[in-house]
Amino acid sequence: MESEVLVASMAMRHDSNTARAIDAPAGRDWTEDEGVSLRLWIALARCYVTFSREVSWKVGEYGLTLPQFGVLEALHHLGPLALGELAEKLLVTGGNVTFVMDRLEALGLVYRDRSNEDRRVVMAKLTPEGRELIEARFSQHATFIDSLTEALTREEREDLRHLLKKLGKSVVGRDR
Repeated sequence: MESEVLVASMAMRHDSNTARAIDAPAGRDWTEDEGVSLRLWIALARCYVTFSREVSWKVGEYGLTLPQFGVLEALHHLGPLALGELAEKLLVTGGNVTFVMDRLEALGLVYRDRSNEDRRVVMAKLTPEGRELIEARFSQHATFIDSLTEALTREEREDLRHLLKKLGKSVVGRDR
């Protein structure tokens, strides 16, 4: 009860000067290097979201979601994969791979097969229809991805790829 009275009393003393102080932007109390890193993070995040939206839209034209296309593409280029390995390649959880595989199986594009070497391992494989779909679409997809990066020269794209890989590997190796 006493705390409720205190809160009410404080709220009544809230005047326009206090409101302005609360609404004012926070100071930028970070180092110059931290500021560069923060701006880099924002640029990476915005670029990723923008890229993902465009690619998702394009893949939607094929009647697929981005995760579904990722599974088909991985199986097309790498061959049959254990579900756990597929999850690692796509940077998703095992549960997500299971969900995506369920949908692709319902579409007749993939199937699951138990490994002959280790019956605990379930392999993801393309059906003939899945192979036909990814073969028909991948060239068009590669052209589309290339068009999204045309603002950069080939050398800039390679440099950016190397820098992003370097940054990603350094983050993975960090202690939490």
